[in-house]
Amino acid sequence: MSQRWNDLLFAHWPVPPEQLAPLIPPQLVVDTYDGEAWVGVVPFWIDRIELRGMPQVPGIDHFPELNLRTYVRERDTNSYGVFFFSLDAANALAVAMARALFHLPYYWARIKIEPQEDRSFLYKSERLLSPHPVRFQARYRGLGPTLPQSCPGTIEYFLTERYCLYTTNRHGELLRGNIHHSTWLLEKAEAEIRINDLPAAHGIRLPDTAPLLHYSREMAVYIWTLELAYAMAAGARAPLSAAEPL
Repeated sequence: MSQRWNDLLFAHWPVPPEQLAPLIPPQLVVDTYDGEAWVGVVPFWIDRIELRGMPQVPGIDHFPELNLRTYVRERDTNSYGVFFFSLDAANALAVAMARALFHLPYYWARIKIEPQEDRSFLYKSERLLSPHPVRFQARYRGLGPTLPQSCPGTIEYFLTERYCLYTTNRHGELLRGNIHHSTWLLEKAEAEIRINDLPAAHGIRLPDTAPLLHYSREMAVYIWTLELAYAMAAGARAPLSAAEPL
């Protein structure tokens, strides 16, 4: 599957790794930078969605999305990637398809992203069908020009240059989905985060400090079908029956 991500804010907070360890699958360990784990909240919007070999599905060609994430390594192979605690999207069909095909914790939400005259974005999200309010509101913008290309060893590289995602299926098996994209073109950013219920809704306590902020204008990405992580480690491809080739 291919898609384009647009007007992304990366807002990250350091947290003790032992706080996140009980919240991730046992096959993974929390990845750290200078001894700290990092929790990210990333609002953006998606377009140019195409599934290989399939006609474009009406109604899911573009929509805003909001994710809550951290960074992990496989316990057995030390391969690194992203683990999502939640992904909120403003399209019920896309949520249903993502849950079925990718086993990811998607939630249906009412989301608006509104460009402002000062080139900032006003972003509002409220999760639907939730027993408790799960909201996010922020105003953010990139400050340009782009930062130097991140390289291994920098915090920017640690937080953004991740080329796979991890999740589990209903049997608790670890799944891995490879992702391909160019190196991120990042800008410094400013943001006023007015409401952020996401971390607490998933058992995460953020520090009472300002987040580390980055902005990126757009990124074209390619996402491969999910596979069993242990099969990939053994060098065998084992496509899941629930996820047809993308």
